[in-house]
Amino acid sequence: MHTHLYLVSAQATPNLTPALDNRIAPKCIILLVTPSMQQRAQWLEKILKPRGIQIEQWKIDRAFDIEYLQNRILELLETEIELVKEKQIALNATGGTKPMSIAAYEAFRAYDLPIFYVHPERDRLIWLHPHDQPPVELADRIRLEAFLQAHGAEIKQIERQKIPKKQHEITQPIVSGVHRYAQALGQLNWLASTAKGSLLSKPLDSNQLSQKAFIELVALFTQTGVMQTQGNRIQFNDEAARFYVNGGWLEDYVFSVISQMRSQHPEIQDVARSIEVLRSTPRGQVPNEIDVALLANNRLLLIECKTRQWQGESTGANALYRLDTLKDLLGGLQAQAMLVSYRDVKQYDRQRAGDLNIKICAGNGLLNLRSEIEKWIR
Repeated sequence: MHTHLYLVSAQATPNLTPALDNRIAPKCIILLVTPSMQQRAQWLEKILKPRGIQIEQWKIDRAFDIEYLQNRILELLETEIELVKEKQIALNATGGTKPMSIAAYEAFRAYDLPIFYVHPERDRLIWLHPHDQPPVELADRIRLEAFLQAHGAEIKQIERQKIPKKQHEITQPIVSGVHRYAQALGQLNWLASTAKGSLLSKPLDSNQLSQKAFIELVALFTQTGVMQTQGNRIQFNDEAARFYVNGGWLEDYVFSVISQMRSQHPEIQDVARSIEVLRSTPRGQVPNEIDVALLANNRLLLIECKTRQWQGESTGANALYRLDTLKDLLGGLQAQAMLVSYRDVKQYDRQRAGDLNIKICAGNGLLNLRSEIEKWIR
């Protein structure tokens, strides 16, 4: 088709995926836009215009008045009468309000024009009219930058670099020894947190120095070159090294596991870590951090990584509610989230995660992280 008509709504993905698939991508897209969706239309425009697609807007004032909507869409088709005669304009009926979708469908049917729908879970384009055409499995072409931008987020930092070999090599024994190192890691986390700014930790006490697991853990991190002991204190090389010891290593581990999966799982189209975004809101831009994010079959999956001990009910609740909010704001209805925790998670937090449809991989479950992610992306 030369032209697609898209109904702009809070769900950006069904309007992105057909536009980025070379087999069906149009030369022109007309956005049916209500006043409340004006900003979201601009977000789509910023992504699609640089790809050589001409963007036009057809504004509507009343999103729930079906008779008004039908008249406005018929007016649009009359202005594009040459495309209508050649059947070179198609409707993407996925977005918008229900009356918008119904009105557009009826108008396009009246002119016997093509109509399709993007299945939100199967990432498949289905023809509603004529209905005898085979469905199209949409290509996974979106990268994280474009996906997040379509949902109103401006990326300030994103990391895809391979983890240094020395740092990667120590993560596996720490994960394998989760029961052995859990308590010692909590102490090392605390020491790393005391070094913020100065890069020099508080003195190690006799209890820590007498724990074999703690000494082993210090030796593992020292081998990577990110820190060294200085008397009875720990000296970190820089802020990035301190952050790495203070829990960043788990973020790196999760990123490495997913990166290694990509050769066997082509549905994983993109993965990144240490993402910082500015999210647009009516009150200005709000900063957010994402530990690990991946796109699988054009669906956003967010992962929060924690090595701290869960103290009190509010600690876990805050992390889960933050994840729930971010996945809805940055990924729409089909986005999902997972909490990966080195320490086990309390039963009430597991219950809360279940209520929010957030996956949990914690404690001993880390040993099966790859299989848990494989089940998740399916």
